[in-house]
Amino acid sequence: MQTALGIERSVTGRRWVWRGGDERLGAMLAQRLSLPELVGRLLAARGIGVDAAADFLAPTLRSLLPDPSIMLDMDAAAARLADAVERGEHVAVFADYDVDGACSGALMVEVLRGLGCAVTHHVPDRIAEGYGPNAPALERLMGGGATLIVCVDCGIAAQDALAVAEGRAEVVVLDHHKTEGPAPRIRAAVNPNRLDCTSGLRQLCAAGVAFLAAVALQRELRRRGFFATRPEPDLKRLLDLVALATICDVVPLSGVNRAFVQQGLRVLAGRGRAGLNALLDIAAGRDAPTAFTLGYALGPRINAGGRISVPDLGLRLLLEADAVEARAMAERLDAVNRRRQEVEAGVLAAAMEAGQRQLDVGHAALLVSDEGWHPGVVGIVAGRLRERFNRPACVAGVEGGTAKGSGRSVPGLDLGSAVIAARQIGLLSAGGGHAMAAGFTLPADALPRLHEHLNERLEAARALPSVAELALEGALHPRGATPELAGQVERLSPFGPANEEPAFAIARARVVRSSRVGREGTTIRVFLEGEDGGRLKAICFRAKEGPLADALLAQGGGPLAIAGYLRVDRWNDQEAACLHILDAAREV
Repeated sequence: MQTALGIERSVTGRRWVWRGGDERLGAMLAQRLSLPELVGRLLAARGIGVDAAADFLAPTLRSLLPDPSIMLDMDAAAARLADAVERGEHVAVFADYDVDGACSGALMVEVLRGLGCAVTHHVPDRIAEGYGPNAPALERLMGGGATLIVCVDCGIAAQDALAVAEGRAEVVVLDHHKTEGPAPRIRAAVNPNRLDCTSGLRQLCAAGVAFLAAVALQRELRRRGFFATRPEPDLKRLLDLVALATICDVVPLSGVNRAFVQQGLRVLAGRGRAGLNALLDIAAGRDAPTAFTLGYALGPRINAGGRISVPDLGLRLLLEADAVEARAMAERLDAVNRRRQEVEAGVLAAAMEAGQRQLDVGHAALLVSDEGWHPGVVGIVAGRLRERFNRPACVAGVEGGTAKGSGRSVPGLDLGSAVIAARQIGLLSAGGGHAMAAGFTLPADALPRLHEHLNERLEAARALPSVAELALEGALHPRGATPELAGQVERLSPFGPANEEPAFAIARARVVRSSRVGREGTTIRVFLEGEDGGRLKAICFRAKEGPLADALLAQGGGPLAIAGYLRVDRWNDQEAACLHILDAAREV
């Protein structure tokens, strides 16, 4: 891509580029759909054609929800779940400890309890139990009376652990993680990423799979006449959970995922779920929730419990109906998240230095580790390395001769498959994931061999630029950055993978005033002045320290090129444009 504003290296080390796009297609989209020219151009830059544009701009479940039966084993899963409902069985839901696991777990617990089943749940302790089903936990669940175990966001590669249930309880798996081996021998293993599943729904997170399972269950119960004398549940009220998981699991926001998020945000705005309502009050105030709210305010706090505290606290918050109890849980998660940030900071600096050394000697993938690094934060640190160095990055903590790690990848390079292949050749004692994220466990002395394996499997990363690129849609003047223009950009939301939020640049801007705000002081409020004399309010999050924070706080300095998202700031029935700053570069 062509360099934007001549910025080869910003203060955060990124090269700015123009995204570009088919200008003729953009003009045609604007004309045929009566759209503003900017919206047509942004759609074209994202490869959205005329036939797909209407559903993209107004995604609905009516037009985009697939038939659940196209997923392998879904009908078998729905039939077994329907049997459990009709018999009033005791069902155990075994969920992963991240946001997707909490949301898919809460969804299945709520659906099955609402239909009359006795339901318990279990979320494994990241350190004591590790990822996914384990025999001792399954023994406890069956000992408590469970005759059906539903694994959500885990289980597809747990053949050995699930064998303990054979002849005692049946198992249904609702997962989305990649697998290159045969599915476990259980009643039903629903996973669009199974090699033998031809549904084409590989982009779903586990909560999306669980929602489709709820749709299939309700349809099966309707066919059996179960609702002849009772009302059918309204499954749409569960979409807040699906939206939260879809954003936080960083799956593509295309197809039905766009409908899940857009409709789920509407459910969330209704504030009908006590747990999320309490967390919104603490983390996001009274602002209307957006995808940003889900990914940066709610998600990290729900994740925090599974990372360094009580693993099922996030799931219990999502299920809590009492407002007072929900507030207490939300406050506890908020406090745990602050502690998680402190733990993360203790690992990040050393990981960055190690990552730089590996990049300098030419590794395709980064793999850094050290004794005592907390396994609950290594995934977040891996994401920071990925952002900084534009390479697949894995980070592991070592304790007692065992390394537990997590990795994040860049678009186009499948880290999950590389980790699964490492497990299959005996490098790992456990491991799995999907294209953009993976987790693994291995003897610490095998880390160098794993690094060699990742370099070989992800060789294409060597061709990537050593600095990340920031793609920009165009340049703005502060006078032209109006709420109307921001509203036009907003029409493309929700934003995420496969639909990145449009970013714009302002050249030769001066910082008129800036200050730290917020309880933790990691947010900087900025007022910018452009060459046209216009002024624009801006804000920068996650700016505790570093070159970007230094540049924004140095009032009265030279002109800066500023890059960010243009959003509508709504407050007391008033609207204003606000630039959410991503990066800056010094200009002369």
